[in-house]
Amino acid sequence: MLKDLLLITPPFTQLNTPYPATAYIKGFLNTKNISSYQVDLGIEVILELFSKAGIQKIFYKEIDIQHVSENSQRIYTLRDEYIKTIDQVISFLQGKTPTLARQICSMNFLPEASRFNQLDDMEFAFGNMGLQDKAKHLATLYLEDLSDYIIENIDSDFGFSRYAERLGKSANSFDELYSKLSGNQTFIDYFTLKILQKKIELIQPQLVCFSVPFPGNLYSAFRCAKFIKENFPHIKTAMGGGFPNTELREVKDKRVFEFFDFITLDDGELPLELVYKNICHSEQVEEIQYKRTFLIENSTVTYKNNSARNDYKQAEIGTPDYSDLQLDKYISVIEIANPMHSLWSDGRWNKLTMAHGCYWGKCTFCDISLDYIKIYEPISAKILVDRMEELIRTTGETGFHFVDEAAPPALMREVALEILRRNLVVTWWTNIRFEKSFTRDLCFLLKLSGCVAVSGGLEVASDRLLKLIDKGISVEQVAKVTRNFTEAGIMIHAYLMYGYPTQTVQETIDSLEMVRQLFEMGILQSGFWHQFAMTAHSPVGLNPEEFGVTPIKQEILFANNDVDFTDKTGIDHGKFSFGLKKSLFNYMHGINFELPLQEWFDFKIPRTTIHPDYIHDALLENDTFTFKGNSKIVFLAKNVIAENRIKTKKKYQYSYTRITVHLKTNVISIDLDSSHAEWLMSMFNEYPVHNPKKPTLQQLKAQFEENFDDFELFWFSKPVQQLKENGVILSL
Repeated sequence: MLKDLLLITPPFTQLNTPYPATAYIKGFLNTKNISSYQVDLGIEVILELFSKAGIQKIFYKEIDIQHVSENSQRIYTLRDEYIKTIDQVISFLQGKTPTLARQICSMNFLPEASRFNQLDDMEFAFGNMGLQDKAKHLATLYLEDLSDYIIENIDSDFGFSRYAERLGKSANSFDELYSKLSGNQTFIDYFTLKILQKKIELIQPQLVCFSVPFPGNLYSAFRCAKFIKENFPHIKTAMGGGFPNTELREVKDKRVFEFFDFITLDDGELPLELVYKNICHSEQVEEIQYKRTFLIENSTVTYKNNSARNDYKQAEIGTPDYSDLQLDKYISVIEIANPMHSLWSDGRWNKLTMAHGCYWGKCTFCDISLDYIKIYEPISAKILVDRMEELIRTTGETGFHFVDEAAPPALMREVALEILRRNLVVTWWTNIRFEKSFTRDLCFLLKLSGCVAVSGGLEVASDRLLKLIDKGISVEQVAKVTRNFTEAGIMIHAYLMYGYPTQTVQETIDSLEMVRQLFEMGILQSGFWHQFAMTAHSPVGLNPEEFGVTPIKQEILFANNDVDFTDKTGIDHGKFSFGLKKSLFNYMHGINFELPLQEWFDFKIPRTTIHPDYIHDALLENDTFTFKGNSKIVFLAKNVIAENRIKTKKKYQYSYTRITVHLKTNVISIDLDSSHAEWLMSMFNEYPVHNPKKPTLQQLKAQFEENFDDFELFWFSKPVQQLKENGVILSL
């Protein structure tokens, strides 16, 4: 099975679904007839480690019972139970043996160590969950117990979704990582390199490309590259992906290139194509050209960008190709009782992108100076849904995660209409900005097309700071948008931030009060607080003095992204972390809204200045009766029945028409003047949902007024409002 390129995601990223970078690259290489093979070393190493043979290796090393924690003593003592059950647990988490859920939930099947001390919390958090999800959570706790044992006794750098992450985080110098690589292989390396050797001997590539998305993949990528250099010196190695794109833009240390021949930045398609041609078809290359590539030239680290070719457009890069990856072997875990986090880690998702970059591109904490944010390029809805259909055919999966920086509302609308036009059954979710464009009707349309959840940045719920962040939204607007999504049945997750430059203690507490009210109103279902981090490529990092922060400068020879700084406010924002997260945990489960905010903190905080009905009052405005002539009208009902009837009142008889619409969960009936009803039925027939042509409201008005008077009186009448409120007619 000889291939020119071997594409590798090094350990570790996700357990439930492959990180999509190599699938994107393989899809592109297919369009160029460049042969490649891809492997997710992360899931393969996890499955080797968490197998009967792997667990036996973990317990093969005897421990000194006197000098380890009680937890490790217990796990070691129960080692035979772990060896006995591990293969069954992994099989269950792969979805192959769902009947095991009853055994697991019997609470007398899995050995239990310290992670199971959270069970009281679990009963509270998972009380309404089904048997399968509860069993997944228990099985996850079981794996985390084993992980704790590995970290304490075998390999302190282990983590399910990261490995030796600290070595990659803000490593301005290469010294510590180089020192670790010069030392002995770790316990995890043993598994990783054994699998890598088999793949290389099978594929015999000329170039091995490592996609390194996060700091927690960096060490393993270097360890693998070292192994290749020592054992297969004729093979070239390259690194690309999220980590080098953000952290290695200023790399100067020559020692890095003892491991990698090339490091490419930003969109990887063209840089990789040029590297491939220079290596595999050098005889056909007249002049050696590179695109955004670091390499060694004349014994120095050199950045080469001498190709005049433009990057490929999104329509030209092909459909992601997941072949070679062991899609049926990923495992679904449920770590914590956060609805959105369970979506990330439970089940396998095909990944696609609606638009390259961010259409807003202004947020001051974001890396907006880098191409992956700065260069905005959407794709057509038709091409995107073509790719969805191709992925359904090739993977058998109908779940999609659109991995956009922020999905554009207008494109989401077109994608939803295209999904409905093709009568596809899919489930999807994505990241958004809380735009006012997300009207009640648009949210309903997205739901009908299969959207189940969205996540978006509320950041600091303070209008002053949202303005400073240049977020382009207000708290009031967020409240309306989250209400619209919630009423459509789409789950909302909010990214929340504290410790932004110049943020006061009062603003932190007021932000918490806004979040409390959003959850209490039931219009936010999930959230996560994180502390502000300054990155080198964001407006705050590039112009810190404008934001009242002073960066702590260090010489950059290796990685440069997160920047240490001091804030002129002098506030220790870290002390708020526990109280913010604990309160959020309660609010997500619908309890303790009545507690004063002071209850969440063990130090004195100021009273909130936010009115207790602020969010409630923000939702009172109603724009139901606004006439927007350029809005597109969508007639969604298929099964509409019209019956002509006679009504007798005193001596008079009136003819009218009853229109009945059978929706999936209810029946809507309205009575209209017969001539108006005939006109409306003609609109249902002329513009069914599969008709790509959608009339504007102004066009409907013109058609209506060819025969009748006063379209607005008809359009805003009670019967038509009833159709609109039930999603039979949408105005987009």
